[in-house]
Amino acid sequence: MINAVLVFNNSGQPRLTKFYTQLDTSVQQRLISEIFALVSQRDKSACYFLPLPPLLANSSKSTSASEPHNDVPSLITYRKYATLCFIVISTSTESPLALIDLIQVFVEALDRLFEDVCELDLIFNFEILHATLAEMIVGGVVVETSVEKVVQGVRSQGKVAKRPVNEGRTSVASSLASFRPSDMVWAGR
Repeated sequence: MINAVLVFNNSGQPRLTKFYTQLDTSVQQRLISEIFALVSQRDKSACYFLPLPPLLANSSKSTSASEPHNDVPSLITYRKYATLCFIVISTSTESPLALIDLIQVFVEALDRLFEDVCELDLIFNFEILHATLAEMIVGGVVVETSVEKVVQGVRSQGKVAKRPVNEGRTSVASSLASFRPSDMVWAGR
């Protein structure tokens, strides 16, 4: 299961934080800063997998010693692209290589939607960012890994959301274009 998807820029500012497990806000904020510190200090030649920081590992353990811990978050998988770092927090049941592929599909889908995606696209079009992630992951479970289907799903959502607002009415611009000062005659009282 995927517990969280995070996107940071090089300065550590989160551009996307999506948690699929319930955590206190203070724990989320500390976790975000710890994960960024871990990932930003890594050498470029290091692998893309890290063990989870103790903060989340301790807060998500169950109280019963007899329960299996397959659903406990235990792995950080990340990839860096230009100025952005894409991070997935998952359980031990998820394949790290599949998560690397998931990040790649996510970035490719964003690249096709924005036509050469950059950080500003994610800032000003955050709804497309969230819609893309929602097409791929639902409730922490990966539901789609085809770039074409993800892009098609997000674009179809955009077509539904974009309705003509002033259909059949004149726009302000056309009203101003036909305005003549001689039309303004004060008739008095």
